[in-house]
Amino acid sequence: MPKVTEEHRLARREQIVAAARACMNAEGFHKTTMADVIRESGLSAGAVYGYFKSKEEIVAAIAEDALGTVDELFENLLASDEPLTPLAALEATIEHVVRVATTPPGDVTRVAVQAWAEALRNDSIREVAKGKYCQLRNHFVVIARRAQADGTLDPDVDPEHVAQVMFSMIPGFVLQRLLIGDITPATYTAGLRALLRS
Repeated sequence: MPKVTEEHRLARREQIVAAARACMNAEGFHKTTMADVIRESGLSAGAVYGYFKSKEEIVAAIAEDALGTVDELFENLLASDEPLTPLAALEATIEHVVRVATTPPGDVTRVAVQAWAEALRNDSIREVAKGKYCQLRNHFVVIARRAQADGTLDPDVDPEHVAQVMFSMIPGFVLQRLLIGDITPATYTAGLRALLRS
């Protein structure tokens, strides 16, 4: 029997996650079943269940993939020797959210919003969401500390508090983008800059 390569396994995993994203974007989180994901993926039930035992595990994989790109964004931001303000980091994050959201196979932010709602009643989804969002908020803590070291943020401010506020800006942007539709990274950050100057 031929050995399955790691490259093959990763490709199959991506195929399943892409199918789940497409289904959840079309039908919503609640209506999407494992049978839908199996059908959309074109794989056998055994193949899909060999990677993911439940819809919750697939949601965790979607979150992992999306936040993995955020990890890379913050690594790049922090690699520069230039001073980095929290506002500049927030602008870069919001622009990144839009890039990820508009990458096929479907808007991952739509899945994220549905997962937020599901997290209120599903402990396993809540734990996944909490872990991933704490990870993102911790990136903002690092940014705040870097800004304090650079002299672009008050050294007496608690970086954890700055990170709490910075993180809250992301869901606000995502919700307005999905529900109202008239918001862009440029308009959002222009408003934020004006607010900070007042």
